[in-house]
Amino acid sequence: MNEEKKFEPELEEKIKIPEVLPVLLLRDIVVFPYMAVPLFVGREKSKKAVDEALSTHRLILLLTQKDMEKEEPTKDEIYQTGTVAIVMRMLKLPDERMRILVQGISRAEVLELDENKPFYSAKIRTISEKEVEKSSVMVEALIRNVRAGIEKAVSLGKQISPEVLILIANIENPGRLADLVAANLDLKVEEAQTILEIQDPVERLKKVYEFLAKELEVLEIQHKISAQAKGEMDKMQREFFLRQQLKAIQKELGEGDELQEEIKNYREKLANMKVPAEVREEVEKQINRLSKMHPESAETAVIRNYLDWIFSLPWSKSTRDNLDLNTARKILDEDHYNLEKVKERIIEYLSVRKLSKKIKGPILCFVGPPGVGKTSLGKSIARALGRKFVRISLGGVRDEAEIRGHRRTYVGALPGKIIQGIRRAGSNNPVFMLDEVDKIGADFRGDPSAALLEVLDPEQNHSFRDHYLGVPFDLSKVMFITTANLLDPIHPAFRDRMEIINLPGYTEEEKLHIAMKHLIPKQIKEHALSEKLISFTPGAIKKIISLYTREAGVRNLEREIASICRKVAYKVAQGKKKPTRITARNVEKFLGPPKIFKDQVLKENQVGVATGMAWTATGGEILFVEATMMKGKGNLILTGSLGDVMKESAQAALSYARSHAEEFGIDDNIFSNYDFHVHIPEGAIPKDGPSAGITIATALVSAITNSPVRKDIAMTGEITLRGNILPVGGIKEKVLAARRAGIKKIIIPAENEKDLIDIPKHLKRNIEFILVKEIKEVFKIALLPPLTQKKAQVG
Repeated sequence: MNEEKKFEPELEEKIKIPEVLPVLLLRDIVVFPYMAVPLFVGREKSKKAVDEALSTHRLILLLTQKDMEKEEPTKDEIYQTGTVAIVMRMLKLPDERMRILVQGISRAEVLELDENKPFYSAKIRTISEKEVEKSSVMVEALIRNVRAGIEKAVSLGKQISPEVLILIANIENPGRLADLVAANLDLKVEEAQTILEIQDPVERLKKVYEFLAKELEVLEIQHKISAQAKGEMDKMQREFFLRQQLKAIQKELGEGDELQEEIKNYREKLANMKVPAEVREEVEKQINRLSKMHPESAETAVIRNYLDWIFSLPWSKSTRDNLDLNTARKILDEDHYNLEKVKERIIEYLSVRKLSKKIKGPILCFVGPPGVGKTSLGKSIARALGRKFVRISLGGVRDEAEIRGHRRTYVGALPGKIIQGIRRAGSNNPVFMLDEVDKIGADFRGDPSAALLEVLDPEQNHSFRDHYLGVPFDLSKVMFITTANLLDPIHPAFRDRMEIINLPGYTEEEKLHIAMKHLIPKQIKEHALSEKLISFTPGAIKKIISLYTREAGVRNLEREIASICRKVAYKVAQGKKKPTRITARNVEKFLGPPKIFKDQVLKENQVGVATGMAWTATGGEILFVEATMMKGKGNLILTGSLGDVMKESAQAALSYARSHAEEFGIDDNIFSNYDFHVHIPEGAIPKDGPSAGITIATALVSAITNSPVRKDIAMTGEITLRGNILPVGGIKEKVLAARRAGIKKIIIPAENEKDLIDIPKHLKRNIEFILVKEIKEVFKIALLPPLTQKKAQVG
């Protein structure tokens, strides 16, 4: 091998550098003048450039490309300042690459770059080193600072060869010193190129000193970290040694092998878990406690159970939401008919979720009578979102610990129902249904509703603390859905945290659609039948709905359909496989005589009988308020299992009639000489609420004035002593009841006009809605002229 040549500073003056040189592009290195460096050459153009240099003057221009991934960069992708170098050695490798040793001679600037030859070539202008005043104090101070910095870097562990250190100590030329130091610092390509492009030696040395100062700062921190790590390593080695001794002792005693293996598994699980720092700290503490315990200790089992619960929870495991709005809507429509408000709310949530990942899970409360599909709607929402579904029933829950969990000091302690549900789901963002929240109890052990306040508060549930776990768990990604039959029993603060969505009862048309699309196919499948063996006509379903069930939901309707399917299945099991068609005519053959008599209007206009409308938990009904008067002392008798509110409505109606007796042509003495009796039939059924106020008032005034009440009008509204009519609830259910009974005119309070918007158009068809503000308007519409005036006078 040839001996490596050493170049002196004046070498660039001895070697004549041509104006045009072949170019060797470098990917991730900047070569400085007087720097010897080995390079591997693999690109075809680069190899040809080296061949060109070796065949002529051995000189080559080293330029660095801006993007190291580019195979054939353009002029704009190459730095325009580089280093003229001489190729000192070349070795061809078996993989067709070259290994060359080059040494920089001088800086050069590219004037023109030729990319069209087999190799890159450039017309250049060499940059000569400027003379520097050697006696300058500032230059001397800068050189000393750089040397001191290098010495400090070496003391902090920087790897620099002794030969380079000797050169640094002896070089007086600031430019040469800057290049040498820059070549031995771990600079990025951009930083090294910045140094190469600075022509003034003193400015260049200043820049190098800046980078050196930054390097020293990094080295000091690195040294500090290494020292800490060494201390930790020493501590770990000591602990390892002591543990090995402990293992040996336990092995001799024949105990602890299984426990130690378990502790090892716990530590491995913890290392792979993504949990908050507070949780990690608590788990480490419990594992350390476990490692110091006897395997047979009772406390060992408690800590093991606790750790098993911690490791089984989905701290960072989430399911990906289905953000396709059309698919989600399709799934909701498949599972449920109508319920537009609920579906719209879910699609809105998905829309916002699609735009922002930071949205918190909504807390919805479905309120409605039994059987309207509240629970199944929760399952449908989970399917539409692509999430896991968890349901817990809170009916009859009286202990706060059922929600928050028991503290670990109790024997048999467990987390609460919320954490248990999250574990069952296996993800931290399920759809979580809390069923029957209106049936939560409370006793001396606490109020579960109060415990649920934190769970259902989006501002607090990101750090829900279960008493058993003792560490925060994030519930903010969970979509909570609660269900209730009534709002009144729910704690006001609890209700305030939820978005209430009312699910009223289904209309007859809706029930028919649900039966044909969902219930009948489901029951046919469950009874191992087929559509060839059994079929239902719409007329048959309508008859079952009106004469065999009276409910807001569809549970009893499903039971009646199941009853028919069982009878058909019995026939098929006997070998009678003839198709059975269920029609309105043969329904009684399968279900027996009708169980319910259809609501019907009065056959004629009657004195003292007014038609009212009532809301019930199973939907709406019409009721008849009867009033009569008999000789007495002005007492008011109320019968029909009336509640306090309804009794007060009757008293208010009578007081109004007395105060306006002259206006209605009633003798004042009639109120002291007659008793008044108000009765509402079906006396065994308790009735209450203010909405029968105007019906009672109409019946009373009808009886007193002997004026018949129109049979084709039903009414609802609360009355005041001044005769004003106040709005009431349950308008949709009441309208449904009136429609079933065939009533064509309905009187409602004027302020309830807004509720008519929620009633489908087909239900309002052929019904006249009369909006009233005062009871006088009701009397004018509902009462016909008096038959005689006998009752209005005292005989």
